Amino acid sequence: MADISTGLIAIGAGLAIGLSAIAAALAEQTIGAAAVGAMAEKDELFGKGLILTVIPESLVIFGLVVAILIIGLAAH
Repeated sequence: MADISTGLIAIGAGLAIGLSAIAAALAEQTIGAAAVGAMAEKDELFGKGLILTVIPESLVIFGLVVAILIIGLAAH
């Protein structure tokens, strides 16, 4: 039977991924709107807009790494 610390570890790992995903979504919303507006003016800005839209996804990867570290450290 699992004790309370196991549940708290799971909540911490879930929050690490969930909050980082929400932050990335909010960032992509703003960047995406600006990128579409810039591409409407100049078509050659597509590459820069695409790269700037993808950069916030690294936040989710960092959140995943933190969650794995939380679960891994709790196993010891």
